[in-house]
Amino acid sequence: MTVDWIHAWPTALAAFLASAVEFVEALTVVLAVGAIRGWRGALTGTSAALALLLAVVLMFGPALTRIPLQDVQLVVGGLLLLFGLRWLRKAVLRAAGVIPLHDETVAYERETGSLRAAGPSDGAWDAVGFATAFKITMLEGLEVVFIVIAVGAGGAGLLVPASVGAVAALLLVAALGLILHRPLSTVPENALKFVVGVLLAAFGTFWVGEGISLDWPGADWSILGLTLGFLAVASLAVPLCRRRAGTGQFLALR
Repeated sequence: MTVDWIHAWPTALAAFLASAVEFVEALTVVLAVGAIRGWRGALTGTSAALALLLAVVLMFGPALTRIPLQDVQLVVGGLLLLFGLRWLRKAVLRAAGVIPLHDETVAYERETGSLRAAGPSDGAWDAVGFATAFKITMLEGLEVVFIVIAVGAGGAGLLVPASVGAVAALLLVAALGLILHRPLSTVPENALKFVVGVLLAAFGTFWVGEGISLDWPGADWSILGLTLGFLAVASLAVPLCRRRAGTGQFLALR
């Protein structure tokens, strides 16, 4: 199938950015497992999870092609919209200082402390290290699979660029992890989550519209308009939330 990259690049970019955020969070835990419990369990657990995720995609991915496109767009678009709004809400609150910024270095230190508290392995096989690496890779990987399917649900051929974007993110994050051997704390993860939340909300809104046969002005170019709209609203929400936080209205969220 020939991919029209002129129209497909936004799909690939959205999948790349969203997947990069998930893989950075998974890398932090895998690095902690490798440093504290040993690299055998870390790499084995990660590899097992990736193999299982691939099997899930190969098993259930083709089934999507047998479902009417509009049904897929409506259901997946709705889920993607909710998923994107959840990310965007947290990103706005972090940018406003209502909830603390996510710090991969702090997350790494917290995870290493938990792994040390688990005690040494009783034998050559470290079940704790394997299970921890497997669990985080599966958890973040399932979110990546959902994002790829969701942003690629807009039409024939879009699943390929979405998959390319996710694989590119995986390779980049894995390469940086191998080279640096430390959490990617310098990655502007909170800014990425803000952007990704905007993109996912825009794609989700567009697919829901497609699913109910809405005639979007400008066809696929409407995604750009929706993206700018969500970005404007979220940007305006940041100072509003900051002012309300100063009056104690967000005290329960701290």
